[in-house]
Amino acid sequence: QVQVVESGGGSVQAGGSLRLSCAASGYTYRMAWFRLAAGEGREGVAAITRGLGSSYYADSVKGRFAISQDNAKNTVYLQMNSLKPEDTAMYYCAANTKVTALPLDSRDYNIWGQGTQVTVSS
Repeated sequence: QVQVVESGGGSVQAGGSLRLSCAASGYTYRMAWFRLAAGEGREGVAAITRGLGSSYYADSVKGRFAISQDNAKNTVYLQMNSLKPEDTAMYYCAANTKVTALPLDSRDYNIWGQGTQVTVSS
């Protein structure tokens, strides 16, 4: 069973940057970042198809966040710039091993990390 482990996160002031990392223990077709803020539903933030490198973003983070991969390390990164207080949430890495059609839909993923907290203060 493939597992993913997140790292990074923390607290930063508005306008700052953070980078999250997610390391997979085996093959994955696609990996993604989701976030869950207090009182909100889970939101797909960004996803990347591992072989093609195709990336997908939620409108709320386009132009500010960038997802990338290091195939040698089997790791995906989420670079978060120009952070806003509304980006405060628990961020989860997710992965799947089969071809799916909805990159930012949590139902497409069956492998989940434990989450890492991101807090942005104003």
